[in-house]
Amino acid sequence: MAKEHLAPVWSRAFDIEVDHGEGAYLVDVTGRRYLDFTCGIGVTNTGHAHPRVVRAIQAQAARLIHGQIGTVTARSVLELTDELLTVCPPSIDTFFFSNSGAEAVEAAVKLAKQATGRTNIITFEGSFHGRTHLTMAMTQSKTSYRARYQPLPSGIFVAPYAHCYHCPVAQRTLSATERAALSASCPHDEGRCCGYALERLHWLLKTQTAPEETAAIVVEPVLGEGGYVVPPASFLRELRAICDEHGILLIFDEVQTGFGRTGAFFALEHFGVVPDILVMAKGLASGMPLSCVASRRELMQKWQPGSHGGTYGPNVISAAAAAETIRVMKEERLPENAAARGAQLMYGLRQLQREFPAIGDVRGIGLMVATEFVDAEGRPDKAATQRVVRACAERNLLLLTCGSYENVVRWIPPLVVTAEQIDEALNIFAAALDQVF
Repeated sequence: MAKEHLAPVWSRAFDIEVDHGEGAYLVDVTGRRYLDFTCGIGVTNTGHAHPRVVRAIQAQAARLIHGQIGTVTARSVLELTDELLTVCPPSIDTFFFSNSGAEAVEAAVKLAKQATGRTNIITFEGSFHGRTHLTMAMTQSKTSYRARYQPLPSGIFVAPYAHCYHCPVAQRTLSATERAALSASCPHDEGRCCGYALERLHWLLKTQTAPEETAAIVVEPVLGEGGYVVPPASFLRELRAICDEHGILLIFDEVQTGFGRTGAFFALEHFGVVPDILVMAKGLASGMPLSCVASRRELMQKWQPGSHGGTYGPNVISAAAAAETIRVMKEERLPENAAARGAQLMYGLRQLQREFPAIGDVRGIGLMVATEFVDAEGRPDKAATQRVVRACAERNLLLLTCGSYENVVRWIPPLVVTAEQIDEALNIFAAALDQVF
């Protein structure tokens, strides 16, 4: 079989041979339909094969497939730039395009180093930024991403992320139920943050990397692979203040959170914080490979011409898909749908949490939602999590896990998902919980 000749380094969550996709569904070669709440790991935000995006791809492919931006500038790239200007903060007005999230993160770091003349980078526990050597060094979500590749690039320093459910201060003073309630309130109740993570960051700047040698703080405004963690707004606002005080650049990695996923075009809108550099990918082009580094013009002008580039970025077909993706999201109000359907999903999951104590925490924002499983002693329960995911797949619901202990089910349905499909998924999840527990 041809499948045997695919490199086994790709881990596979399911052994499903897909024939095609339709909106929120994947259909295998036998005709079996799966409700796809994996979304290509947060990529197909407009659903599978959205007709308008498909037409844009077809039309562009008939005109031009590749035009290297160092040689020519394609119309689709300019149209994409115009569309991005309508959804980015006003100060974010200049764009560099590449192919993948990891490429864009690396590019953002290179920009920060050239613009500041500094060498060091601060990232956070639980973060995921990619699988290249530099982005592996910046990634802290699981050792499996880094094992047997070290030594990795130096100059990377790691601070705690504001994770209320696992905050060491909260663990000493609150019950598991109280921590779950605190976690649920964090996005809109910044006053409850104990400040532990910020205190450790200030300590890091005093003991490991001096502010004058720190080029950037790179942060996911909502932690992705590390467990779908929404921090208190005060955490991100204080990062902005620290960067402003010391001339450090603030980089938001919105590879997974961007393009409507959290109920806004970008997660930064929830927190009232504008970064110096914004990194985007995944949902940008509805499944076509494209990523972007965005910043203000004054900062981009410090990036020496020719010191960074790439053959394929931006691919003109991907750019056409991305421009149409943004139009679809605006006209079909997909971020608003993500907010409404996310609230419906969170409510349903919290009802199930009351019935099943193994669900230690339910958290999220928009359609970026997590259920964390723990055992009777409150310890991470990877085995139970895997059993729940398998039981859901047997019932035609596809879900993925995340978290350092792989005990978190992440819910990432497409933003076109309906209320009826959310209810269907919750019913399947309840049946799987009954089977497992």
